Amino acid sequence: MVNQHYYICFGGVDTPTSGSILVDGEEIRKLKGGKLAKYRRNKVGIIYQFFNLLPILNVEENITLPASLDGRKIDKERLNNILEILELTEQRKKLPNQLSGGQQQRVSIGRALFNDPAIILADEPTGALDSSTSAQIMDLIKDISKDKLVIMVTHNPEIAEKYSDRIIRLSDGVVIEDTAPNTETEDSEYN
Repeated sequence: MVNQHYYICFGGVDTPTSGSILVDGEEIRKLKGGKLAKYRRNKVGIIYQFFNLLPILNVEENITLPASLDGRKIDKERLNNILEILELTEQRKKLPNQLSGGQQQRVSIGRALFNDPAIILADEPTGALDSSTSAQIMDLIKDISKDKLVIMVTHNPEIAEKYSDRIIRLSDGVVIEDTAPNTETEDSEYN
């Protein structure tokens, strides 16, 4: 669980006023223009609270948008796999306004995963969903975290406690607690 300002800086959406952010040895603050956009599209996938889907694009087009922006050929097999995993195969040609909130969040997850980034940033991924759909989305995110680093911002302590391997609580930019609720030993070291 991370403060949202740190999250948007890490995602390359905003620039920190001090300090540094290193990802794979690369200083994110120094990236500008096209290099920063490429970082956001390829190294980091972002799952937004309010989905941020383009209303004129269908499910397939919203999911493949990062590759389209890079001018790359769409990997149809990868698209089909993502649609199947996210249970969106039947909705592939629908526009966002034809989908439920849970389906829209699944499209947002698919877009975040399409370029196979190493890091997924999830900004209140269940904030706009009912409790049943929230549990389904969190189960998906937990499954994603088996292969990728998932950094999630949430104000819901129950979700953090149930789904997180590590929880970092911040107050006014200061770490006030760092716990590992779902690991075998509380005193394990983190990389």
